[in-house]
Amino acid sequence: MILDPAQPARWPIANTAYETQALDFCRAWLSGQTEFTLHTSGSTGTPKPIVLTRTQMQASAHLTGQTLGLRTGDAALVCLNVRYVAGIMMLVRGLELGLPMTIIEPSSTPLADFDPAKTSFAFTAFVPLQLQTILESTPDKLPILNSMKAILIGGAATSSALEQALQVIQAPVYATYGMTETVSHIALRRLNGPTATDVFTALAGVDIGTDERNCLHITSAATNFERVQTNDVVDLVDAVHFRLLGRADMVINTGGVKVQPEQVERVAQLVLASLGLTNRLFVSGLPDERLGQRVVLIGEQLALSPDQWLTIQEAVRTQLGPYSVPREFITVHPFSETPTGKIDRNATIARIH
Repeated sequence: MILDPAQPARWPIANTAYETQALDFCRAWLSGQTEFTLHTSGSTGTPKPIVLTRTQMQASAHLTGQTLGLRTGDAALVCLNVRYVAGIMMLVRGLELGLPMTIIEPSSTPLADFDPAKTSFAFTAFVPLQLQTILESTPDKLPILNSMKAILIGGAATSSALEQALQVIQAPVYATYGMTETVSHIALRRLNGPTATDVFTALAGVDIGTDERNCLHITSAATNFERVQTNDVVDLVDAVHFRLLGRADMVINTGGVKVQPEQVERVAQLVLASLGLTNRLFVSGLPDERLGQRVVLIGEQLALSPDQWLTIQEAVRTQLGPYSVPREFITVHPFSETPTGKIDRNATIARIH
């Protein structure tokens, strides 16, 4: 379904329930509706409704357009779920910035039905699994990616293997940082090319800081100038730059030592990437009678030889210390996911038990 914001009278009739939902939102936006109720994805807790104002959403959309150099008439591909903020904000950007939108129902291979010789988009946003699947399963679609002004990746952390793989893309690729409460992203991190970095840069007009836990707080027009306190532990480099270390509520307490699982995950992903493996993984703490919690590595359909497992353990020991070393490796086929395609850690762990 293609929607041109400049010609709403010529919008097509919806053929599916998903297209109906996208059209309903777009028509509500054009009608001037001032408040919208969205739901969090549920990746870090129980999904909850959040009311966002039109003014907040407009501020976010225009800031993204300004940052990425988007112009009226630039074509956008909307392939994220429009039931959640990431997909909804793709629609808002299209409507506010005048971007003709090709809207497709989310899938792991969003470019599968597009001919590279006949397709050109200026802008899109993916979850990591989508981009990974495109590069692995449909590499002939690379020209579509290369022609874009900007590609956003959000919803979950990008693995080291994916960051290496996406270096073949010529268009700028950015990791996003944000959440429903901040009306999508408030900071970007370049993932490819000579300016790739591990540091996020807050967008113009976004005020950031940390609390006593070193957890990030955010104030901006998109938050209605109210402070949003997160549970994300960061290394605050300066007034606009930060490194994302992990979530405070995911810390593993093993033998009285606190371990940030995201740091262990990054080391493990680098080892897997060096072995040519791109399977998804995460690190969690499972109950342990002696330690309280033991660190475990959970991989998706991942088979490791004893030598490969030992290589991961030694890499973690060298870089993060002995308490961070995973004591157990568990394979799950496949991971449970939230409706937005994020790994549902709690549901996956429940299946292990």
